[in-house]
Amino acid sequence: MALSVSALVLFAILCIIFIRNKQLKIPHAIVAALFGFMLHETTMATSINSLLANLAHSISSITGG
Repeated sequence: MALSVSALVLFAILCIIFIRNKQLKIPHAIVAALFGFMLHETTMATSINSLLANLAHSISSITGG
């Protein structure tokens, strides 16, 4: 688990750097995908999924969909 968390933190830092520098290219997108894959393995995945579902529901109710 310690290795997974440290890799998750590393991928998060790399994603933030690439996005802030506006240089998200193909290799950087692969790092972002790996970050998402690693994040899916954590206990935060359920909370993030719930948040996104509620956000999508809110947006669809505003737009009348």
